[in-house]
Amino acid sequence: MGNVTFGVILALLSSLIMLVNCVVAIALVRLVWKNHCPGLCFVLNLAVSDYLVGFTITGLVNEELSGPEYQTPQRYCVLQMASITCPSAASIFTVILVAFDRYLAITHPFRYLKIMCGPVVGICIGGPWLLACLIGFLPVLVHCFQVENYKGLCTFFGVFQPTYTLVVFCVSFFPVFFVFLYFHCRLLKIASLHIQHIRELEPATLPAACLTSQPSSDTKALRTVTILVGCFAFFWSPFFVVSIVQIACRRCYLHHLLERYLWVLGVCNSLANPLIYGYWQKEVRQEICQMGLCLKNKIFPLFHFDSQPEVAPTQPGEPLYIISLAELKD
Repeated sequence: MGNVTFGVILALLSSLIMLVNCVVAIALVRLVWKNHCPGLCFVLNLAVSDYLVGFTITGLVNEELSGPEYQTPQRYCVLQMASITCPSAASIFTVILVAFDRYLAITHPFRYLKIMCGPVVGICIGGPWLLACLIGFLPVLVHCFQVENYKGLCTFFGVFQPTYTLVVFCVSFFPVFFVFLYFHCRLLKIASLHIQHIRELEPATLPAACLTSQPSSDTKALRTVTILVGCFAFFWSPFFVVSIVQIACRRCYLHHLLERYLWVLGVCNSLANPLIYGYWQKEVRQEICQMGLCLKNKIFPLFHFDSQPEVAPTQPGEPLYIISLAELKD
């Protein structure tokens, strides 16, 4: 079935996804071990699901590079596509989980740690994974979602019925996007109310320079919500919208556009998530920098030296003898 160029693109993309998410996941594991923060567990779950997205893509790389004469068995193709859909759905659901965790931490700051105890965190992480596995492996259980005239071309629309795409759209993306948008709009409203309350409590005698610094908080909150919602919509909306168009218009042949371009754009969300949710947090950045310094000291120990030479300590009453260069030559 192969396309060498597309296979190389998938290989580079999957390698970057696994590398970036692995680094962020290691940093998050170290932070969770130190701080025992429930919110970091959800971001860690997001990094793990995105890493699995990159890992499952590697199977498609081998098929793309194997040549056009290679035919993938239908059973193997169904399992492979289900394995890719499952972590992708888990990544989308975990984005909602992270948004809900931040909303709960802001609206109930004093009860947050009591609510987010160990069993609740486990249920919140396990629930989306069970739903993602159900959605991903639904064609394996329900054979009517598989195409009858499979031609050996292992693609999403080449092995699955269009009705399955409609189910995935209605169950995963469509409600998830609006819930995701709702939580972040609520967070933006709460941040605006807090900033307005702080302005009202400020004494009128403050200099103008201090007052002008407050609008930047509004701008920062709006920028954060715009980036989070915008990235999620930018990466996944084209694939699902065009998929619905393909289902509604049977004469429109949009499979090549969906499987070669828009699906790859959606997979790029797994590369953007660790940069947005992981590296954006200050403690995660500090942990990654500390990991980099430790790795540098272990790999390049010869380049780690002091700028000043060591001087042997002398006793308080012991005289210090200075030898000139001429005496040394003599």
